[in-house]
Amino acid sequence: MKVLVTGGAGFVGSHTVVELVAAGHDVQVVENFCNSERWIVERIERITGQPLALDELDIRDHAALLATLKRFQPDAVIHFAALKSVSESAELPARYYDVNVGGTATLLEAMQEVGCARIVFSSSATVYGQPEACPVPESAPVNPGNPYGRTKLIGEWLIRDCVAAPGASLSAAILRYFNPVGAHPSGLIGELPRGVPNNLAPYITQTAAGQRDYIRVFGDDYATPDGTGVRDYIHVVDLAKAHVAALDALVRNEARELTLNLGTGRGYSVLELIETFSSVVGHAIPYQRQGRRVGDIGECWADPSRANHVLGWRAEKSLLDICADAWRWQQACSGRDALDPAVA
Repeated sequence: MKVLVTGGAGFVGSHTVVELVAAGHDVQVVENFCNSERWIVERIERITGQPLALDELDIRDHAALLATLKRFQPDAVIHFAALKSVSESAELPARYYDVNVGGTATLLEAMQEVGCARIVFSSSATVYGQPEACPVPESAPVNPGNPYGRTKLIGEWLIRDCVAAPGASLSAAILRYFNPVGAHPSGLIGELPRGVPNNLAPYITQTAAGQRDYIRVFGDDYATPDGTGVRDYIHVVDLAKAHVAALDALVRNEARELTLNLGTGRGYSVLELIETFSSVVGHAIPYQRQGRRVGDIGECWADPSRANHVLGWRAEKSLLDICADAWRWQQACSGRDALDPAVA
């Protein structure tokens, strides 16, 4: 199948491209590198052993995007391209709505013009906001507590409206991620935050590597076993494989619209994650407990049973796998030649 991937050099996007190629799909990436590096493309090629077709463009550029779609004529689109920082979205809400909502609208219009009728959409568990209970099913109320989450929810609404439009042929899989972590086991691609990481796992690995003094653990009085926040951490390779499975489900015409949680179905606390990383790196990783941050929630983990059933997929990698692969990637990034794609 011919699959166009927006944001295909990003964290989840790059791993999904690898899995798509492994599954025999013909892949075209569009990317503007606002959240990724150009050398990631070469790393993907090294993993897959194949050249990767890339058009550098912004998905809000209708003319450029349409030209790519007309030339490539994809059977489906997997849509990752978006801004993704919760904290930054609170500072720059207009920019997040422009890129995340405006970009999705432009993509859907261009897809309609070329007759591409399948889309897999990268959404987020942030659409749930503060969950009423865990594990969180897809039927749980949605009430995102930040602009980023609201842009993802509006993107979902937009896609559903396009699926439901009179005469429309579009089918869609909307995938709500919980907490993607880890890296490709090769150590060639992984999460690459710019500046201070917004996510916990890269902050832990950078602290383990001596790049940061200690980890700040926000909140120690939640109603959890050790008082720290509990989250559902899913290995990025498992997550990538779920996108391939979702694509297959759309091809089988199992439903016009699928909304699915992607997680492991188990929560781990902040301290459990730090302790597992410590066992992998071979020494204790320093941390300090601090007060709760405004807007943080105590616990959130997925009920992935619908995705398990509909996609024939489930997360297979353990927390130890997550930490080992993330540490391998961090060690590569810490090397002096880590950003040189010519160096293994």
